[in-house]
Amino acid sequence: MKTAYRNIYSVLKLNRLVVISVVILAMVSSGFSGWMVYNIYKEAINSSFAVNTDGSVIPLKWVKQKENMEVEALAHLELFHTYFYNIDASNYKSNLDKALWLGNSSVDDLYRQKKADGVYNRLIQYSLVQKVLSIESEVDLSVEPYLFRTKTIFEINRGTITDTYELISTGNIILVDRNYPNNTHGLLITNYFEESLKKLNYEN
Repeated sequence: MKTAYRNIYSVLKLNRLVVISVVILAMVSSGFSGWMVYNIYKEAINSSFAVNTDGSVIPLKWVKQKENMEVEALAHLELFHTYFYNIDASNYKSNLDKALWLGNSSVDDLYRQKKADGVYNRLIQYSLVQKVLSIESEVDLSVEPYLFRTKTIFEINRGTITDTYELISTGNIILVDRNYPNNTHGLLITNYFEESLKKLNYEN
């Protein structure tokens, strides 16, 4: 009897060991399979595929969206600030019309405020020339809508006198549908705000 019980106990112990081994092996196999699937997924989202005329599959590498977005955003901001601030009596209407396509109501509100304050009337009356000298922008692409900060240096030529100013503007950029030729980058400036404006004094 003792021998029989001892044999049953040994068999149960062996079965338990086998079950535990199978479970551990299954868990390791599942973990490895999950890791392989994740790697395949990462490779897949960085590539697309096209079918050639002979039926073969051609891998096409995608351009990194963040790098592309930064280029587009900086170009969009430079275009907007050039249109909005590089103006004179002959081009201000066409330039402002183009600038308004690149921003939302916050840009339009600023334009209407400047118009009500007589900025553009003085431009015509005194034949002023407002010329943009440089535009430097910083864009935070970590969270959408993307926050930007732009420093624009421009000068106002009043004939015998030329004054230079530094404008700091801020706002956000959102993605919209591209509109050729009015909004070629497919971006829109929102919450636009002229944060500060100061006159620069250059010593001769």
